[in-house]
Amino acid sequence: MNTRAASICASAPGRGVWVPAALLAAAGTAAFLFGAAGEHPGRAWQAYLINFLLWSSLAQGAVLFAAVTRITAARWSGPLEGLSGAFAGFFPVSFVLFLLLVFGGPHVFPWVHADLHGKESWLNVPFVMARNGAGLLILYGVGFMFLRQALRLRIGSAPIRSGLRRLLAGSAPDSPAEAERIRGRMTRWAGLYCFLFALVLSLIGFDLVMSMDPHWYSTLFGAYHFVKAFYLGLGGLIILAAVVALRQGRHSGLDPRHFHDIGKLFFAFCLLWADFFYVQLTVIWYGNIPEETYYVILRTLLPPWRPLAWTVFIIVFMIPFILLINQRVKTLPAAVLALCSLVIVGLWLELLLLVGPPLNHGAVELPLDLSDAVVFLGFLGLMVMAVAAMLRTFPELMPSARSTKG
Repeated sequence: MNTRAASICASAPGRGVWVPAALLAAAGTAAFLFGAAGEHPGRAWQAYLINFLLWSSLAQGAVLFAAVTRITAARWSGPLEGLSGAFAGFFPVSFVLFLLLVFGGPHVFPWVHADLHGKESWLNVPFVMARNGAGLLILYGVGFMFLRQALRLRIGSAPIRSGLRRLLAGSAPDSPAEAERIRGRMTRWAGLYCFLFALVLSLIGFDLVMSMDPHWYSTLFGAYHFVKAFYLGLGGLIILAAVVALRQGRHSGLDPRHFHDIGKLFFAFCLLWADFFYVQLTVIWYGNIPEETYYVILRTLLPPWRPLAWTVFIIVFMIPFILLINQRVKTLPAAVLALCSLVIVGLWLELLLLVGPPLNHGAVELPLDLSDAVVFLGFLGLMVMAVAAMLRTFPELMPSARSTKG
């Protein structure tokens, strides 16, 4: 292996991250299986669904960053684009986790035994699983095709020893003309990924979240779901970039300008999330239609959900808004790492606020305990292993690796 390839591999995450990540994943799996086999399996499946939605959205949104910056020909994002591509490692895991939802039955789909008043042709488990599974499969396939073009531009003369590297990256361009054609294909795949991201995540938002209350609907909910996914993805990408910067220092290829720029984008989507949240609530409140207002009243005014609603609003909007106004905060890796971690926890609680009431009719206290936190950490372990595996297999995705990107 040549000197450059060796230095790139040295910058990739070591095998040491696998042990704690695997322990988290094992603990989360055990907590879920124990709960699913216990007296209240619905609580375990609730945690499973919430975490599937959260971590899948985070991976999908992180990859979207690379696609958007490719389409817009952004120059500032170079070192971050590779890191965002590493989140595609979670795509296969996400797809398998989605397929396992079918075993949740009525615990995941509370409308299974409900009177749907003519919606049975749309809301039935085989059709829901088929259309969402097909959507995810296409989205993830396009995401990998986009990543393949990016990797072909990055690998240069680095040796391709493993079968996975050869399968996903192919071969480096053998001429400037070939490199230009790859860039063109990369842009086209990026545009297709952006389109499918909005389409598929809207469908998932409708089918796996909004349908929890089958007689309530909102045309804005799909857009709210994919905007939130990009907000999550930016948070995950910032955390990964901050970890790399803190570990490698000035050798990481990341500097305060990169954190400042992506911090401004994160701040913008903090405002956009709050805007969607406010618009959704205001329109329903102003319309004052009983079928619609009950959805809001239950989640914002009635116990035990009211304190959770305020907690989500404070964590996901107010704290980031106040802190990110300060320019210096956006340039500090440790500060943005802590802030983005807090936002991800806040959006985890927001998903509980959305799906919890229909899954816990008549609850007098929040359906949240230690086992939910353990399942959350289990999914975190799966994400860490998936991203670390991608960075280990393709160290060219590390920002310290020189890119031939144009």
